[in-house]
This record gives sequence, C-alpha cells and structure tokens, in this order.
Amino acid sequence: MIRLSRPRTWLLGSSLLAAVVFFVTGIVFWGGFNTAMEATNTLGFCITCHEMKDTVYKEYTETVHFANRSGVRAVCADCHVPHPWVYKLQRKIQASGELYHKVMGTVDTPEKFEAKRVELAKRVWASMKATDSRECRNCHTLDAMSKDAQKATAWRQHSNAAAKGKTCIDCHKGIAHKDVSAFHEEEEPTDGN
Repeated sequence: MIRLSRPRTWLLGSSLLAAVVFFVTGIVFWGGFNTAMEATNTLGFCITCHEMKDTVYKEYTETVHFANRSGVRAVCADCHVPHPWVYKLQRKIQASGELYHKVMGTVDTPEKFEAKRVELAKRVWASMKATDSRECRNCHTLDAMSKDAQKATAWRQHSNAAAKGKTCIDCHKGIAHKDVSAFHEEEEPTDGN
C-alpha cells in the first residue's frame, strides 16, 4: 500500500501555517502594546492618581496650555512624553519606576508632594534641558513664531535665547504648573578648578 502525503509548504524552515500564526500573533501583540502605550498618554489616565489630580492638574487647568483662544489643549503627555517611539518607550520605562513612589506613598498627600516638588521639578527641568526642550518643540518652534503676534520684548528674548543656545525650559519654568524655580538654586558654572 502506497501512502500519499500532503506536500508541506516551508518558509525559512517553518511551515507556512506556523509562519502565519507567528505573524498574526505579532500583529496582535504589537497592536495591544501600542494601544496600551497610547492609553497611558491620555489626560484621563494621568489624573487617575490623586497625587496628580489634587496638585499639578489643578494648576494646569488655570494655564494657557489648558484653555486658550485657539482651543488647542496640551495634555500631560504632550509635555512629559516624547513623540518619537524609541524615546517614548524609554520614558514609559522610567515612568514605571515612578510607580514605586505611588506604592510606597512617597507623594500620596498634598503635603508630601509639596515637600518633594522642587526635587521632582528639577528632574523634569534637567530632562528637558538635556533634550533641548524636545517636547516643547513638538508644538513651538522659533521659525513658526510670528514676530508681529509677540510683544517686542518677547521676540527679542526668543531671538537672543536661540542665539545663545538656550532652550525653552531655561526661561519657561512653571509655564504649566506652579513656578518653584525661585526655590531652586542654580548650579554654579565651574571654571575647571
């Protein structure tokens, strides 16, 4: 008796069926992962923690980033999460480390939050300085600023800052939250000694 076997289609050493299953699984995983990444960028997600809702969110609702004449609203992720995917993933990994403080109760009351506010702000400022205020530049660029729409002093300061290599956060600390820069001592530049 002669048996006829069904021919198998092979793709790089695997059956075509296994390759299709692997491909579909990858798409489902990537879709779920990307959906979760985007869900954690929403304002609703950010203020689920009362530490944020009861402090910085209230301050933010009083700023031009929340309500303005043009109707454009910047949410937490617009300022605190990079748009490029690799940097976004890096920031999300860092943010998962911040969950430790949530669990440990480090900033779980307004009083505890205020006690750490300057330290937290310094971290954000340093990050923004290191990236040339990348997140600010998602919406604001010097070449898109209208000279006629700004006061002469503001235009001059923006032009001078660009010429001196300064970045947004050098001048705009406290733009969307309470300004605590007065409580922050600038590090003295070293002359190499």
